[in-house]
Amino acid sequence: MDYSWLLTTAFLVFLMQAGFLCLESGKIRSKNSINVAAKNISDFIVAVTVYWTIGFALMFGESFYGLFGTSEFFFGDDQTPFQISFFIFQMMFCGTAATLLSGAVAERMTYRGYIYCTLILSALIYPICGHWAWSSIYTNNNQGWLESLGFVDFAGATVVHSVGGSVALAAVLIIGPRLGRFDPKRKFPQGSNLPIAVLGVLLIWLGWFGFNGGSTLALNEQVPAIILNTCISAVFGGIFASMIHTYHHKFIDVSYILNGVISGLVAITACCHSVSAKEAMLIGIIAGVVLYYGTYAIEKLKIDDALGVIPVHLFAGVWGTLAVALFSDLTVLDTGLSRFEQFNAQLIGVFSIFCFSFVVSFILFKIINHFIPLRVSAKNEMIGMNISEHRASTELIDLLDSMRLQQTEGEFSASVPEEPFTEVGQIAKQYNKVIKRVNNEISQRDNAIDQFRSSEKRKSAILDSSMDSIVTVDLHGNILEFNPASEKIFGYLKRSVIGKNFIELFIQENEQEAIKESLKHQFSTAQGLLHNRRNTITLNSQASGEFPAEVSVTRTNLGSVFKNEFTLHIRNISRQLKLQNKLKQLAYSDSLTGLYNRTYLMNCLESFIKKPVNDTQYIILFFLDLDRFKQVNDSLGHKAGDTLLCEVASRLIEVTRSSDIIARWGGDEFIVMMEGELSSLDAINKAQEILSVLRSPIELEGHMVNILTSIGIALSKVVKANAQELIKQADMAMYHAKKNGRNNFQLFQPDMEHADIINFTYEQDIRSAINDPEQFHFVYQPKVNERDHVIGFEALARWLHADGNYISPSIFIPIAENSEAIITIGELAIKNVLEQQMQWSQQELSIVPISVNISGKHLISGQLIPFIKAQLSKNNISGEFLEIEITEGVLLTEVEECISVLSQLKEMDIKISVDDFGTGYSSLSYLKRLPIDILKIDRSFVNECASTTEDGQICSTIINLANNLNLSTIAEGVETEEQKAFLLKNGCSNFQGYLFSKPITVEQATSLLRLKGITF
Repeated sequence: MDYSWLLTTAFLVFLMQAGFLCLESGKIRSKNSINVAAKNISDFIVAVTVYWTIGFALMFGESFYGLFGTSEFFFGDDQTPFQISFFIFQMMFCGTAATLLSGAVAERMTYRGYIYCTLILSALIYPICGHWAWSSIYTNNNQGWLESLGFVDFAGATVVHSVGGSVALAAVLIIGPRLGRFDPKRKFPQGSNLPIAVLGVLLIWLGWFGFNGGSTLALNEQVPAIILNTCISAVFGGIFASMIHTYHHKFIDVSYILNGVISGLVAITACCHSVSAKEAMLIGIIAGVVLYYGTYAIEKLKIDDALGVIPVHLFAGVWGTLAVALFSDLTVLDTGLSRFEQFNAQLIGVFSIFCFSFVVSFILFKIINHFIPLRVSAKNEMIGMNISEHRASTELIDLLDSMRLQQTEGEFSASVPEEPFTEVGQIAKQYNKVIKRVNNEISQRDNAIDQFRSSEKRKSAILDSSMDSIVTVDLHGNILEFNPASEKIFGYLKRSVIGKNFIELFIQENEQEAIKESLKHQFSTAQGLLHNRRNTITLNSQASGEFPAEVSVTRTNLGSVFKNEFTLHIRNISRQLKLQNKLKQLAYSDSLTGLYNRTYLMNCLESFIKKPVNDTQYIILFFLDLDRFKQVNDSLGHKAGDTLLCEVASRLIEVTRSSDIIARWGGDEFIVMMEGELSSLDAINKAQEILSVLRSPIELEGHMVNILTSIGIALSKVVKANAQELIKQADMAMYHAKKNGRNNFQLFQPDMEHADIINFTYEQDIRSAINDPEQFHFVYQPKVNERDHVIGFEALARWLHADGNYISPSIFIPIAENSEAIITIGELAIKNVLEQQMQWSQQELSIVPISVNISGKHLISGQLIPFIKAQLSKNNISGEFLEIEITEGVLLTEVEECISVLSQLKEMDIKISVDDFGTGYSSLSYLKRLPIDILKIDRSFVNECASTTEDGQICSTIINLANNLNLSTIAEGVETEEQKAFLLKNGCSNFQGYLFSKPITVEQATSLLRLKGITF
């Protein structure tokens, strides 16, 4: 069938509509995407309707003096299949021309404007121009006037594309550029979906094969060459447009590749049937050049063409039509004209069609615009034509509307709508999270301000710590800018310091030369301040004197010219340093005496031992234990005991050098560390001096009390020293001083170790005692809540020696710690506790959790977890009724292993408690890493929490710390109602101590559980 090729290519041309839709959708902003879809389909519908009724008649009807047709209106009643196929093919061309206009005026023309413009183009301009050039291809000897001159435009480079471009130019000039398109202060957003735009060009390219190939009106021997020329011209148009842009701008812009491809397609359209492949390449190259510089020209003229329709279709179409005369095989054209005459005919056709298309459309558009504005309002253009023209929206628009409403009303408590399973929904979800976090932060900030509002001074400190000073200086250090925060920090008004030298005003004299030198080298030297780093320095302030500051220096760059200016971001870090010092004090100092604690002493001792020193350097440790200190506490009270400890600390400071380390080891034990070129004689003299100064009486609660002390001395060369061994030796020597009548000192001697025999004896005895329930047993001390209800017990080991005397846990526990007996004791405690709970359960009593103290050695022995699992299973008791207590000292070694074991215990629902919290080594270092549940406040802090500020602050600090970490607290050693009231007020609601009950027997504990909810 001779019309099958026309139908096939018509369908390919129709595919270009989808291509133009994708191209325009991808290259405009998403707020206008629905409008693009609506006007594209509408353009085609209007163009087809008009072309069917009158357009085809004006274009191919019987010619009136070569100007327009006068027949074939309402086409289709009496025509042959070929003629109908021809009509369909030409109808697609009309739709293409109409679509070009809409691409140029996108994002600002009203929907009605699109329709009016399409009507004018489809009903008048395109058919008449087509009649001039193509009238005889439908009916022989029915020539238009351009056709009679020999004008050739094979597939419509001018008739379709230049016409569309000319009308687009008229429309663009009338409606003007998009808002912000040529604003030099900001870059105009280009497109919303580049991949869709690329897909559109590929569809257009595919459709163009039908556009050009179908213009033969039959599938003949010309078609392959036409399609080849079409492809080659498109390829080289895209390549050269992109190359020129890359040369000028140093980057590849995909838009120029896309428009270059289309410009190559447009240019070859007029002569694709009459040139060689090489000539097609050259035509495509020049089309790419025309596209680039045409685009440059209209942008310079501030003509806003959204899709580049004017340079791509008008300019490249003109070039392609003129190229017919320059490159075509004249025998193929068969016009009988010379090349010069052909060029003249092409020039006349290009000029006349442009003038007619542009002038007529400009006049008609002006008239329409006078009565019915073609452009949307500025407000509607801002919100997008999806909404303004079609009352349509997108998820993104809805989200932006919700966010804009929040901004306008200042109300951020409500969430924006979330559409699940979409990208915009995910953005909304994340935005809601941010708003929630912002509200939380604002709420916390407001709460913090309310809490501190009672103290104006405290409020000012918080505000000052939150504001940064920003100062700009030139290369000489002269101040160029001075923000309000700087006025507050430095105490100067901006007008009084502008132009003055920052270094001379605010840098301390001893550092001024170094800062000037670093400024001279643009803050790039190792001395003074360094740019792009946080520098710590002390600055002068007229308002508050000198203060520590953190200074960050940044350089100013303006384009490619380096400007000799530097911006100093200055933050007053006094508060941070105070906090660091406070934390350091908590970590390394004793809260009662103000001396160093054992953590700091051990760090200093180990650090000094590791330092390279000569063979004459010695370390001396004095281990002090106050004699009969317990009697002072028992007879005069704990307050008197604390006063005594503080006095000891004060006197030790008086009698030692500033370089010596004095630490409270724990309880009534102190250690003094001296290092240097010392001897045993120096040690003896210093010990005598310490004893002498301590013996002076002190008045406590109306009684004169002598401070008697036993001192053990350990001395070693630094190169041979071992920290733990020195402590042990000093401790051992101190016990020998105790045995020698107290209030004396003893130098460690190797034979003192023989005194450990008795400890060895106890160690042997304890092994047998553990298996004898008459000797070794457990008592239970109740734990209570704020209503004095029993919430649990602590299992405590007791040893009734075979000689009939109770051995204190403070004696046998350390001995057991030095052997494997401590593991046996721990397992015995767990076994007894779980068996007892099983008995209580069988008696239908409500069992409560019982805590068991576990040593560090047991914790990392590898035996603990399997043993507990076996016992829980054996006694059918849940892990929630067992609590494991550890001390902070457990974490000195094998930290990771300890954390691993504790994590396994947690998996068994066993709660973990840290005993004697605040007295050990690692409360600040490892607390955040521990999988723990409970902090036990040590009795040493509880004793005077209600009466002394220091202990009270420590207790409240520990409680707040626990609350912030979602931990429970229990205070041990509670003996008075005042202590309980203070702890309750500060947030601690669980207690243990003599105020409620001493440790009780199993039988008493059983009776207590039978009473169900007994209070003390």
